[in-house]
Amino acid sequence: MSELHKFIFEGLPVRGMLVRLTDAWQDILARRAANSETGAYPAPVRQLLGEMAAAGVLMQGNIKFNGALVLQIFGDGPVKLGVVEVQPDLSLRATCTQVGDVADDATLSQMVNVNNEGRCAITLDPQDRLPGQQPYQGVVPLFGDRGEKLENISEVLEHYMLQSEQLDTVLVLAADDKVAAGLLIQRLPIEGEGNLAGKTDSLMRESVLGQSEDFSRISILTKSLKREELLGLDAETILHRLYWEEPLARFEPFIGETGPRFACRCNRERVGNMIRSLGTEEVEGIIAEQGQVEVGCDFCGAQYRFDPVDAAGLFTGLPADVPGGSVH
Repeated sequence: MSELHKFIFEGLPVRGMLVRLTDAWQDILARRAANSETGAYPAPVRQLLGEMAAAGVLMQGNIKFNGALVLQIFGDGPVKLGVVEVQPDLSLRATCTQVGDVADDATLSQMVNVNNEGRCAITLDPQDRLPGQQPYQGVVPLFGDRGEKLENISEVLEHYMLQSEQLDTVLVLAADDKVAAGLLIQRLPIEGEGNLAGKTDSLMRESVLGQSEDFSRISILTKSLKREELLGLDAETILHRLYWEEPLARFEPFIGETGPRFACRCNRERVGNMIRSLGTEEVEGIIAEQGQVEVGCDFCGAQYRFDPVDAAGLFTGLPADVPGGSVH
């Protein structure tokens, strides 16, 4: 089963997490492959979305936040949009919108960032959002400080973490048809009396970025992890191989009901609200042309059908949960 492992290096200002998505990731791919309109993702898209899924779980597991973490990339290539949503209980869903052909050896920039206009957005959407409250969103480009195109989503997210949290972060990500996995190492914020008393300001925190010898050493070990090792080895073996000389303390892993797993939040009521937002005239036009309104979920593949009676009920307040139903 899919699993998330958290650990710290005792006495050192460094923490880490390791995620392995197996059944959750295979479920996402199987649902896409079963879609007769789209078919399976091309290999480079599978790798990109898998790495995003692993990164999304790591980022959600790294914060104490009662809400959804949504990781998106969008740009001007054949992959217009990639989305991963991870809930506080680590349930997740993911999808990509592809509008053109993707070569077998396509890179990140060729898929999303052809003219260097691609972006990566991380959104935190609270479950208990107050009326009028907007989700928090941070956006970073898919290029580096010198305008160079970045070819790994891990580099993009490391840049985001440095900008948004002012914390040094190392990410190693990999995905194939069976496993999506990731390893995150992060330097902890400054601790001590000065920080607790509010005497450590942002400029001082920024001044020590990259200056921890312990973090530098552990970063080098982390970056030595090869793609085939991350995908093929179990968590125990990976952590032992990398950090067997380090004072590693591990927490109880998140697995099974508490671990990462596929779950989609779509339902007939939400789809009905979306259709209602189109307005009576638009919906009546669809009914006249197609005889019904049909909406498919990009995440799980469920199909929701609203016949003329169902659609009318959306605007009159009558229940629209009669036999049109949804089919998977």
